[in-house]
Amino acid sequence: MTGQPIVADESAQPVWFLGTIARIKLDGEQTGGRFALWEGELPRGAAPPLHSHPQDETFYVLEGEVTVWVDERPRTCRRGAVVFAAGGVPHTFRVESDTARMLFLSTPAGIEDFVRALAEPAQWPWLQPPPDGPRISPERVAEVERAFGMVRHGPPPPAVGT
Repeated sequence: MTGQPIVADESAQPVWFLGTIARIKLDGEQTGGRFALWEGELPRGAAPPLHSHPQDETFYVLEGEVTVWVDERPRTCRRGAVVFAAGGVPHTFRVESDTARMLFLSTPAGIEDFVRALAEPAQWPWLQPPPDGPRISPERVAEVERAFGMVRHGPPPPAVGT
């Protein structure tokens, strides 16, 4: 890192990441490992398993509504809401609206490399169902989680109404 300002523009290449669109705006290489920032576009019901990782993670809701769990407490979050999950603290979220757009901040950097390890090139820059074809296996996801120090503490939150 040179100390020169870095301007991330709208050209961040979208990738298909486990049913969502991700755009990595700044990664650890650009920030000297200090942090990483990416934008996610997520469909209704998108929800990772309850998990933790060494990095702090901050969620900022740009559009839509999500329920975020940190320390087992659900919080309804709409546009402008910010939630912080310290490294090692189990957390998850679920998209309640038709879609949601969120910014994710990893401090220090590292989670963006997990995203890249499981990402596939997006065939289009907007959210829609993926084309038919092979999906990433649960075994591959578990292997990458272990490689990046992620720990699963439980399943994703149940869908609304179940």
